[in-house]
Amino acid sequence: MEAVMRSRLVVLTLCLYLISSLPGCSHKPPSEATNETNKGNQPTTAQPGNSSAGKTGMAERRRPETAKPLVVPAGTILTVRLGQPVGSKISQSGQTFSATVAVPVQIGGETVIPAGANASGTVVEATPAGRFKGGSVLRLKLDSVTVNGVQHAIQTSALVRGQKGKGKRTATMVGGGAGVGAVIGGLAGGGKGAAIGALAGAGAGTAGAAFTGKRDVTISAESAVSFKLEEPLEIKK
Repeated sequence: MEAVMRSRLVVLTLCLYLISSLPGCSHKPPSEATNETNKGNQPTTAQPGNSSAGKTGMAERRRPETAKPLVVPAGTILTVRLGQPVGSKISQSGQTFSATVAVPVQIGGETVIPAGANASGTVVEATPAGRFKGGSVLRLKLDSVTVNGVQHAIQTSALVRGQKGKGKRTATMVGGGAGVGAVIGGLAGGGKGAAIGALAGAGAGTAGAAFTGKRDVTISAESAVSFKLEEPLEIKK
């Protein structure tokens, strides 16, 4: 009996030894274990589609609103100071002149065109005395104004200074093809004098106009003259 038990124990021991010796039965290969460990340690990656959608939404929320341009309406008066003298005798038709804005233009309490802004214009007509029945004529227009470094082309009424006869002086701001003017001040008698032109009901031109004995008209440098916008002017902030 004891011999049988011993033989069975030996057989069982051999079986266990053989089972433990078989490859792949007890543990997983090191490579597989390492791969599973690495997978567990890797951070979770967000889906590409969700990430781009989130970034797009954030960009849209951060995008600033486009500022609306400010509009200076037609009929607005622009008063500028001349950079050089102009006159019926000393200037020529087509000649340009420089100027600076003398009075700031405000829209809704906000300054759109500041004082000191550069401007430029053209001598539309310069007729000395002695031609066309002896009358002298000086006609000016403003062509552009520069705001925030940007030059804006503008359309304005014409500013007219003239003398139709001896001792008779005219000063007119013309708009829309029809001239309406009045001499507010002038000198009586001969010699040099000053006159201020105005557009009735629309604004005043404040240039000092000197008339010589030969009935020529000259507007000196630094004189303030006014022009009326004929078309709206858009200015970006």
